Amino acid sequence: MTMKILASLAIALPIAFSAVAAKADQLEDIKARGTMVCGTLGTSQPFSFQDNATRTLVGYDVDVCKYVADKLGVKVEYKLLAVAARIPELQSGRVDIVAANLGWSKDRAEQIEFSHRYYTTPQKLLVRADSDIKTIEDLAEKRIGATKGSSSERVIQERLPNARVIGYADSPAAFLSLQQRKVDAQFASELVLVRLVNQSPDGSPTRILDKVVVDEPWGLGIKKGELGLLKAVNSALDEAESSGEGQKIYDKWFGDATDYKLKRSFTIGPIAAE
Repeated sequence: MTMKILASLAIALPIAFSAVAAKADQLEDIKARGTMVCGTLGTSQPFSFQDNATRTLVGYDVDVCKYVADKLGVKVEYKLLAVAARIPELQSGRVDIVAANLGWSKDRAEQIEFSHRYYTTPQKLLVRADSDIKTIEDLAEKRIGATKGSSSERVIQERLPNARVIGYADSPAAFLSLQQRKVDAQFASELVLVRLVNQSPDGSPTRILDKVVVDEPWGLGIKKGELGLLKAVNSALDEAESSGEGQKIYDKWFGDATDYKLKRSFTIGPIAAE
């Protein structure tokens, strides 16, 4: 009887392991269903937001996700996520890929796979126009506003440990605090700062310091261990760069025809671990 049980287990275990391995191949699952589920924020202009005229989801992240899905030969389905849900939704398998302002960090890279860099955001400082602050060193012991829980808040605290970093609910709240002289500077991505200045009704008597404090690379998030999907996504991103499609998508959302009028300061490629 014992020998029969052992023999049955010897047959069943390889089959079970094979089934687990097949289930773990997310790339094959995506191709089998014909759809790639992309998790994105939906509230972060110009990365992913609702177009007021068409009521459709649009943006840089949206276009990048669609480009990758097209290269995989499948349709794309978008799922809106909260910032805090980005990694949990990926780990649980409820989304296949995350394109949601996901900056690379060592801690995050231990939890998920990061694709090649598809966007880089320069992090800069904004001060009042009448301020005598010219460099980051001038803020060594001053008050700096940043969005609470953001990578910007963490980075500026690390760079200026003696400064008083004050966390705000969002970037507009930090911007208002700067105008009210409650802080001496605001730290955020260049894009966020440009948008705040442009949208200020009085022209905003502020200036962005030229020097970049740090460049934060963004990658597409993929579930840990899904190396087949990671390779396919990176291949699609490499093709976007070599074909010029990556530049085209960037210019559509950030270039001269937009309010931002930014020049692309990065190329799509591997993220160098720090």
